[in-house]
Amino acid sequence: NRFGVRSKAIPSVFITHQLNVLTGSTTVITSKMHQKIIKKFDVCWVPDVDEVVMNLSGKLGHLTEAKLSIKHIGVLSRMKKKELPKSIDILVLLSGPEPQRTILEEKLKESLKNSEKKVLMVCGIVEEEQRWQDFENIKVVNFMKSDELEDTLNKTEIVISRSGYTTIMDLAMLEKKAFFIPTPGQYEQEYLAKRLKNLGIVPSCKQENFNMKKLDKVMVYKGLKTLSNQPVNFSELFSLFESE
Repeated sequence: NRFGVRSKAIPSVFITHQLNVLTGSTTVITSKMHQKIIKKFDVCWVPDVDEVVMNLSGKLGHLTEAKLSIKHIGVLSRMKKKELPKSIDILVLLSGPEPQRTILEEKLKESLKNSEKKVLMVCGIVEEEQRWQDFENIKVVNFMKSDELEDTLNKTEIVISRSGYTTIMDLAMLEKKAFFIPTPGQYEQEYLAKRLKNLGIVPSCKQENFNMKKLDKVMVYKGLKTLSNQPVNFSELFSLFESE
């Protein structure tokens, strides 16, 4: 998503899942503007599978009439699936701008504190030192580094998080069951959460409507493991940059 990083003298690739940019009433305008910029590049790599229905990004990363040079390169994630014993019932991943991050933290603490489940909450606040706290039955940590977060996710039964696209790709790679609470006012997150819910893959609800009972739906839904993950052929992709 760096519009100016290109040159006519060498092959230039644009990487994005946003072939369409959702901005409410101005979606048509913002999408056309974005596509006009993408068209200046030799090719656009979209981190998603090239499937009509069973894909992660929906209309964000798939055009009905493609006038762009597009290559779907499969799901991209830093995470790797590991077969680890499940020791965490519910993992809460907090992220995003304030004050909505804090509002959701307080909402989930109140909703989950009387549960008999083992709950771990990662607050998404990066500081100099990692800090652990106990809140009723909830273990709370300010942040985790990538390796620790990967192991924690692999030990988790259910993940509660925002429906950002990077998070969705990570959970798909790990084949997790999840519950999404999109950030209020963020059209992309709201669209992705609604789409996956309608496909019967991941349940979701508005932030103000969440309660513990909502999690009963998680096991009824298919989970992100139902989405295929095509391996990336990096040799083929990067052949674009080989000298003739």
